[in-house]
Amino acid sequence: MSKYSKEDIFRMVEEEEVEFIRLQFTDIFGMLKNVAITSGQLKKALENRCMFDGSAIEGFVRVEESDMYLYPDLDTFEIFPWRPQQGKVARLICDVHCPDGSPFEGDPRYVLKKVLKEAEDMGYRFNVGPECEFFLFHTDEQGRPTTQTHETAGYFDVGPIDLAENVRRDIVLNLEEMGFEIESSHHEIAPAQHEVDFQYEKGLKAADNIVTFKIAVKTIAKRHGLHATFMPKPKAGVNGSGMHINMSLEDAAGKNLFEDPSDELGLSRLAYQFMAGILCHIKSMTILTNPLVNSYKRLIPGYDAPVYVAWSPAANRGQLLRIPSSRGSSTRIELRSPDSAMNPYLALAACLAAGLDGIRRQLNPPRAIYQNVYAMSEEELKEKGISHLPETLGEAIEEFEKDEFLKQVLGKHIYTKYLEAKKEEWSLFRSQVTDWEIQEYLYKF
Repeated sequence: MSKYSKEDIFRMVEEEEVEFIRLQFTDIFGMLKNVAITSGQLKKALENRCMFDGSAIEGFVRVEESDMYLYPDLDTFEIFPWRPQQGKVARLICDVHCPDGSPFEGDPRYVLKKVLKEAEDMGYRFNVGPECEFFLFHTDEQGRPTTQTHETAGYFDVGPIDLAENVRRDIVLNLEEMGFEIESSHHEIAPAQHEVDFQYEKGLKAADNIVTFKIAVKTIAKRHGLHATFMPKPKAGVNGSGMHINMSLEDAAGKNLFEDPSDELGLSRLAYQFMAGILCHIKSMTILTNPLVNSYKRLIPGYDAPVYVAWSPAANRGQLLRIPSSRGSSTRIELRSPDSAMNPYLALAACLAAGLDGIRRQLNPPRAIYQNVYAMSEEELKEKGISHLPETLGEAIEEFEKDEFLKQVLGKHIYTKYLEAKKEEWSLFRSQVTDWEIQEYLYKF
């Protein structure tokens, strides 16, 4: 059931004196785009008659088939609290459609909606709680971002050591004004690194929230003279930024289907099958959860990011999948490999589809790993059947190409365009000569 009607939108725009509305959508990489209209064009927008040039968006369509239409999701209407009170600005997140009215297969939001419908048809609703990490850095005299910070704060530090306490406060207050329920915020392990966790939501809203969160953080940081980055590993030698994904399924009555008090770990058979599906497909999914060359600089031992395909109960935070200690309605699975550069629509679609595949095929996960997997030898890892996640974007591409399952999930359009773009990115990176190579080899050889 929808939260807002068209009449509600017209009323709120008039009562709040909104003058501009941003019609937002993302490209296949999760980069936010928008077409801005004045309130005078709102009727046209709500009748799905606002058009844009799809050939100008990477991964969308060719020039000869470029007309695309934006269909606003009325329930995503929000007024930006950081914009002026005179001439307010609001947004509507949109689905992308073809001229004949059919959903555009290259729209990442459409991909997630398809998988959510599959889950619904099986009797499940998907809940997601993200843990979003980012860095706040200084800008230079021209306002360009740097990786410089005056901070030396660490995990859970407070002001005055935590110099960005007020920035996080502004971020949280602005998000709450937009309807977010913020569970916590704190300084992370690395200097200038921060985390904000928000309440779990249904799958589509969770993805919309992640996109909204990133633009809000960047905007508010800029107002404080800082640059917020969701780049996974902006500095060597410190922890990178992840986006852990907490997932569960519930039925139509809202009962958590991952809970089973009679089980040793409090997990239902469904939860084990869901987890097995993710473990089965995680290597090919990694290109979606960790989409950049830089993503794999984070996935290395020693920096609290997972490296191996394994799972563990609550105590072991070094694993790919863990079961947080909360039980009852809070029973969930936490996937710890994704980073903040992911396209949330595609990443969540892949996670849910993989979990549903595990349920359909009644897969069983491997045995839980209780010991420190990083202390194991290669022989021990092999003996326990523990394999590595892809270690480079190149390896992730190879795994992605092997999995026909993901091609079906994403659809031919996005699968092909995404693969082409990532192959080009990897090729360009491999052709670069880095500062490290110059320092390491120029004098010696």
